[in-house]
Amino acid sequence: MSTAPAPARTWFWRFVLAGAAAFLILLAAAAWIMREQILQTFLDPGIPFQTYERPPAPDYTSSEAWAVRPDALPEDPDIPAVFFVHPTTYEGGSHWNAPFDRPQEAEVLARTVLPNFAAPFLVSDAVLFAPHYRQAALYTFMNNREDSVQAREFAYQDVRAAFLAFLDEIGPDRPFLIAGAGQGASQALGVLIDEVAPRADVRERLAAAYLMESPVPLDLFSGPLAGLPPCHTPEDVRCVIAWASARQDERGRIEAITQRARAWDADGALAPVTGRELLCVNPVLWTTAEDFAPARLHRGGAAAEGLALTDSPSPMAGQTGAQCQAGVLMIDQPRTRALRRPSRVGEDRRTPPFNLFYMDIRTDAARRLDTLARVLEEERRWAPPLEDMEEVEVAPIVPMRNGG
Repeated sequence: MSTAPAPARTWFWRFVLAGAAAFLILLAAAAWIMREQILQTFLDPGIPFQTYERPPAPDYTSSEAWAVRPDALPEDPDIPAVFFVHPTTYEGGSHWNAPFDRPQEAEVLARTVLPNFAAPFLVSDAVLFAPHYRQAALYTFMNNREDSVQAREFAYQDVRAAFLAFLDEIGPDRPFLIAGAGQGASQALGVLIDEVAPRADVRERLAAAYLMESPVPLDLFSGPLAGLPPCHTPEDVRCVIAWASARQDERGRIEAITQRARAWDADGALAPVTGRELLCVNPVLWTTAEDFAPARLHRGGAAAEGLALTDSPSPMAGQTGAQCQAGVLMIDQPRTRALRRPSRVGEDRRTPPFNLFYMDIRTDAARRLDTLARVLEEERRWAPPLEDMEEVEVAPIVPMRNGG
C-alpha cells in the first residue's frame, strides 16, 4: 500500500503530464522550424551523383518521349508550334533525375501542369510539343550541393535534344513559341542560349520565349543572348519574357529567387544569381518598367486542374496587382483562395497548381504570334531569299600597252 498522500500523488502525475505536454510542444515546434531540413533528409537519394546510375534516355523520335505531340502537323506552314518544358513534378528520394516515363509524374503533368501552363499558349490554332525529360528532383532545388547542380545540368541534355527534334519536325519555316515554368523555364533558357540566339534562321521565327517563375539574369543579354533582347513592350517579338513572383511577406521565396537560385551563365554553367540583376517582365502590363499594375488590369487567373487542353477554364479576373521590383514580380494576395499558394513544405521552390496570369498570357501570346506573322509576311515581300551564289573566277588585270 502506498504511503504517499493522495494529493501528493495527484500533483506528481500532473507534473509528469505537464512535462510530457511541454516536451511534445517543443518537439512539434522544432519539427516545424526544421521541416524543410527534415524533408530534404527524406528526399536525399543518398548516393553521389557521380556514381548514380542514370535512367535511360528518352528517344525523341518516339511518341513515348512526349507528353504531347501532334500526330501530324498542319499543312499550312504559318500555323505556329509551341515548345513547352514542364516544371518539376518529381520530389526525390530514389533518384537525382526521375525516369522520364514514370507514371506518377505523367499523371501530374497531364492533370495539373499542362492545363494550367501549356494550354494558355494554344492560340492561333497552335500545335503543342511537350517533351518528357529526366527532370532533376525537387530536392536538387532545395540546396546547392554539387550533386544537385550536376543533376540539373544533366536534365538539360534531354531538353536540348527534345528541342532539336522539335525543330526538325516543324521544318524551316513554321513560327513558334517557347514556354517553360519553374525548372522548365531554366532548361528553356539553356535552349535559347545554345540553339536559338546563335542561329538567325531559328531566331527569326520565334514570336517570344516565356520563362515563367524562374530567375533570368540580365547579364546574359549582353553576352550569349545578345541576339534575343528582353520583350520591353507588348508589341515586341523575337524576344524573351521572364518573371519570378512573390508577395511582399514571402521573405523565404524572395530569398530563394534572388539569393539561393542558380541560372545559366555565359560559360554554360549553372551559376548563382546572387549579385546578378534579373529580368522582370510584368505579365499584366507586358513591359519591363517598374510601374504598378492595379488589379483592375488583371485579365484573369485559372485553376485548370483536370481540364483538357482544349477546354477553356473560367477566368478569375481582377485578382492581383503586380509590380517589378529589383527583378522580382511583387504581387498582391489573390482574392480567390483557388489562386493562393498551398501551405506545403518546400513551396518556395515549387510551381503552384494554378496559373495566376492564365488569360493575360493567352492574350499576349495571340498578339505576339499575330505580330510575328505580319513581320514575316513583310520581310518575305521585301527581302526574297537569295539564290544560290555562284563562284566567279577572278581574271587577272593585264595593263594595255601604248596604243592598245
